Amino acid sequence: MPVSAGTVQLAPVAVALTPNATAEASLSVETIVDPAAFAGLRDEWSRLLEASHADNLFLTWEWLYTWWTHLAGARRLAILTVRRGTRLLAIAPFAANGRSLLGASKLTFLGTGRVGSDYLDVIVRDGAVQDAIPRLASHLIRRGATIDMRQVRITASTGSELARELRRSGCPVRVTRTHRCPFIDLGGGSWEAYLGSLGSEHRYNFQRRFRKLATQHQLRFERVSSEQRRRELLPVLFELHRLRWSERGGSDGLDGPGIRDFHEDLTRLALERGWLRLFVLWLGGSPAAALYGFRYGRVFSFYQSGLDPQYRKLSVGLVAMGLTIKSAIEEGAAEFDLLHGEEAYKSHWAKKTRGLGRIVAFPSGPLGRLSWRAAAAAEVVRGLLHKLPSGIAAGIYAGRGGGSHAAPAR
Repeated sequence: MPVSAGTVQLAPVAVALTPNATAEASLSVETIVDPAAFAGLRDEWSRLLEASHADNLFLTWEWLYTWWTHLAGARRLAILTVRRGTRLLAIAPFAANGRSLLGASKLTFLGTGRVGSDYLDVIVRDGAVQDAIPRLASHLIRRGATIDMRQVRITASTGSELARELRRSGCPVRVTRTHRCPFIDLGGGSWEAYLGSLGSEHRYNFQRRFRKLATQHQLRFERVSSEQRRRELLPVLFELHRLRWSERGGSDGLDGPGIRDFHEDLTRLALERGWLRLFVLWLGGSPAAALYGFRYGRVFSFYQSGLDPQYRKLSVGLVAMGLTIKSAIEEGAAEFDLLHGEEAYKSHWAKKTRGLGRIVAFPSGPLGRLSWRAAAAAEVVRGLLHKLPSGIAAGIYAGRGGGSHAAPAR
């Protein structure tokens, strides 16, 4: 069985998969290709997600339907549902996204791309994995598609269970580690206890900067809690993010075709659900920094931020992050997730990380094995390019002799 040189061992999530022929025969798989049917799945989707191990913000109907509305591009819906009778057991939130290197159709997760969705996965009702996953796998094998699952937990997800089942059925699988998500286990502790867990230099720096802003600069830290303030302060976040990155070559994290419309609709829905956490740090009457995140279930997810460079020397970004973590602790969050990104400042706040990766399952048979080899060769080429100076590598990717990388989205 072809396996990449860097293949990660896929350990079982919960149960061994032993397909039950009687149970499988009673299951049906439907492919949803109509956006109206996607819209109509909202309530069932939400109930299923709450009843699954995959439950997180980035798999909510609100996140993925909003993404589909504004950022799908040329992709076509290919959501797979598994039912026993009328009871929904599983959703594989796929979109058809062109073809692989050798022409096989390709399925990718909804939410994949610039918007930065983490922890994507196949959603399966608790207790239904051993029935639903083999049924999904057999359907996908008959379809003959390449399954490209990105931003997935490669050793602890239902997507990895699906990959194992496909591999057992003869599909070559390639697994690559791609990102790390720093996070803070708040553990029901107090803000003071958390501060005490930080490095002494970072703790002292935050406390000193906070006191200075509070005593000398009329510090006010506002959380958006009304629709009117959301409409007023979302553009402030966009502008502060633009200002933050303008000195570093720019960022498309909160800008570009469809991005602002996505966040306009998403923040409205998230405020209605009680998920939105949009903060603005004011110095007097001026917005100096903003932080954009979500509280979903027991997890606070930090998504984006911005600041006015004229206040950079006052460390307004540092103070805004600290006050946001304090707010998360006070409202009872169990975890503060800084999501994927290698920015150095994240390591000052969070000591733990969890990994994300990419799992690609190719069709069974000669075409799949050839596609696997082609993907492995392409990965070698990309690795060589990454070792080149960034300007030269960017120029090669762009088809010219020079260039520069845009600033990271987060």
